[in-house]
Amino acid sequence: MQVHAIGDLHLSLGAPKAMDVFGPHWTNHFARIRADWEDRVGPDDIVLVPGDISWATRLEDAKVDLDAIGALPGRKVLLRGNHDYWWSSPAKVRSVLTDGTEIIQNNALDAGSMIICGARGWTFPMGKPLCDDDTKIFEREKIRLRLSLDEARRLADGRPLLVMMHFPPLFENWPRTDFTDLLEEYSVRDVVFGHLHGEILQQVNLTDFVSRGIRYNLVSADYLDFHLRTIC
Repeated sequence: MQVHAIGDLHLSLGAPKAMDVFGPHWTNHFARIRADWEDRVGPDDIVLVPGDISWATRLEDAKVDLDAIGALPGRKVLLRGNHDYWWSSPAKVRSVLTDGTEIIQNNALDAGSMIICGARGWTFPMGKPLCDDDTKIFEREKIRLRLSLDEARRLADGRPLLVMMHFPPLFENWPRTDFTDLLEEYSVRDVVFGHLHGEILQQVNLTDFVSRGIRYNLVSADYLDFHLRTIC
């Protein structure tokens, strides 16, 4: 079994959205992702998709995108991103997923050799306070991450923890945050995250970036040139 990851699929199969407005490299991006996925992922492999999955705003409209992911090989694990407005309650999301597709929200999943958990995350303070709205979401996401980590610890029995986040929990020039403190408290081994795009991708080095014993992997689709990254 291998674990792969790719985030920020930004699908719009039901109501096509021209993605090349974000650059010519986005042209037919899902066809490229799908080809690589089908070529590399076996039935026993796991693929982590840490957020920004579909441009849809309603769950029923996102279903075509979720079905397309569900039809791909492997065990799929999804996490909510900041653009996943269609994501409602966990029960409602699970009700439309195909077999072999699961979600992380305040829970953890037994992946055999490891436990998968996580939370969306949010913008974190970098030397100055966040606005009130961001502070509320930031504090809520810390609670959700701890809930997921608690469940992961209960299941782990010595097995390593792999955490999915959508937002980066740190930057190279800001390596200590409330999120990293939680990850270190629970002795997490690997973290995958996305969210970062465009010019900022030329300014970061957060793939195979190790900080205080934890390996961090940026897996935004465009950062990976629309190929899955093998985590372990």
